[in-house]
Amino acid sequence: MGWFEDRAGLDGTVAVVTGGGGGLGEAIVRDLIANGVRVATIDVDPDGIERLHDIPDVIAVQGDARDADALSRLFDLAGERWDRLDTLVNVVGGTFRADFTDTNPKGWDALLRTNLLHVLHACSLAVPRMRAGGRGGSIVNLTTIECHRAAPGFAVYSAAKAAVEQFARSLAVEVAPDRIRVNNVAPDFTPTENMQRIAQGAPLMSDEAVRVGIPMGRAGQVTDISNAVVFLASALSSYVTGTTIHPDGGTFASSGWFNWPEVGWRNNVPSNLVPHLPGSPDR
Repeated sequence: MGWFEDRAGLDGTVAVVTGGGGGLGEAIVRDLIANGVRVATIDVDPDGIERLHDIPDVIAVQGDARDADALSRLFDLAGERWDRLDTLVNVVGGTFRADFTDTNPKGWDALLRTNLLHVLHACSLAVPRMRAGGRGGSIVNLTTIECHRAAPGFAVYSAAKAAVEQFARSLAVEVAPDRIRVNNVAPDFTPTENMQRIAQGAPLMSDEAVRVGIPMGRAGQVTDISNAVVFLASALSSYVTGTTIHPDGGTFASSGWFNWPEVGWRNNVPSNLVPHLPGSPDR
């Protein structure tokens, strides 16, 4: 066992992961497994769940984490098989683009169920089990940079994810005496199939836009996110709680500053670039 694994303390632990059948969730499941964690996960995607079935020490269930009965059953299955719970990772989420005034209560309810309410339920199932184990535990929620900046077209989604972060801060204080930690991971541009669906076929981001908009000059990779989750699940973060990690290449830090070609960092559009922008008078 290597230096990292010795200090991480993950080998033989048990995690429940919602939304582990694809994209960020699948990367998180596989990274936890690589560090010796036994994982129970649920996902609506049958193909994603099928990919996990042949992995030892994995319970992979096709189902909807927003369904209270299905989520409760997942926790029960993990308990029946391994009789412990050390980590909960809430990955499930989703959105659609629309101006707020074009949405309605049905849409708001769907966004809250998808991005907030199942997190509350999962935490209500996890905390008593972690307390009963007496070993502490780690809860990690996937949120988004849109919790921390304006998100036109995604107002309710960003509000729901911001609610998750504030819930995590408060819960972290409540359960800290039990050595249960609660943290968030807030990615930015990390292309996945689900993100492409949200974009409705439009290009996600050109290479030039990535260089201009992301300080580190590249798009995120799913392992950038899973690495952060593994860190928060592990003993390496044993004194970290109630906070958010931003594996985003620096976009939250830059907050509106862009690295324009031949100009450098500016918080507006350089005048020499205006004629080349779509819709400018010279086009």
